[in-house]
Amino acid sequence: MSDPVPSPGEAPRPTVALALGAGGAKGLAHIGVIEELERQGYRISAIAGSSMGALIGGIYAMGKLPVYRDWVCKLARFDVLRLVDWTFRGGLIKGEKIIETLRELIGDARIEDLPLAFTAVATDIDREREVWLTRGQLFDAIRASIAIPTVFRPHTIDGRRLVDGALLNPVPVTPLIRERADVLFAISLDGPAERLAVVQAAPERDADATPETRPGLFSRLLAHGEPSPPRVHEPGALELLTQAMDLMQANLSRMRLAAYQPDLLIEIPRDAAATYEFYRAAELIELGRTCTRKALERFDAR
Repeated sequence: MSDPVPSPGEAPRPTVALALGAGGAKGLAHIGVIEELERQGYRISAIAGSSMGALIGGIYAMGKLPVYRDWVCKLARFDVLRLVDWTFRGGLIKGEKIIETLRELIGDARIEDLPLAFTAVATDIDREREVWLTRGQLFDAIRASIAIPTVFRPHTIDGRRLVDGALLNPVPVTPLIRERADVLFAISLDGPAERLAVVQAAPERDADATPETRPGLFSRLLAHGEPSPPRVHEPGALELLTQAMDLMQANLSRMRLAAYQPDLLIEIPRDAAATYEFYRAAELIELGRTCTRKALERFDAR
């Protein structure tokens, strides 16, 4: 993670405090956003993230984003299913398997030892308040921030039962107001829907999966089947829960961003991907780059 060097005769770009929003697999677009900001000469000096934004932001703060990007871009649908540790106590998924996989891949660090300021936003479900995690083990903070209620088990830190930060602060601008940066950019994964085409083709290596473990099982487990014309699609319980949470999150994001306006808001379409479609990483990363380029063109033209 090196500082960008401006071209001869070009003024240095400002430093950026970056708020990364929540949104499941759509959060992979944050990778493209960060890469495009760096490509254009911006230097990120502070990051705050909720849920998937905390995961991407924390990995970037460690300097390991290329490692994670290369790994996630190789995931097929069946690989995503392998990372799910099902349970029915406190949520559908324990969440420990994915965190341990990432620890093995990337390592771990204490937040206070990272080379830039980082805040993972979570929610104390019992005290009904927002929590800013700025100390302690990075992946403990990430695990708390991604704990979508009823989907992931809550994660306990210092006696507090913590769940998804998006419950109270989906695009966490507020932790960054105190940071010394030239500009504050926010990335929302709840942008206007564009009804983007969903890539359904699975990588070739899924062809060897047994009928019981083919990628379609994951979709059926999560959504009770794919829509198939001319039959009307009947969403499954988890799909309805996801839609309801997306609606609440989008409205909460708009209210929070109206109260604490960033210098630039980069929006990713809310229908860019379903929550679990991590096998579409390359596509979503490119979407993040594209949305960032367009937003920066408007920002520079002001």
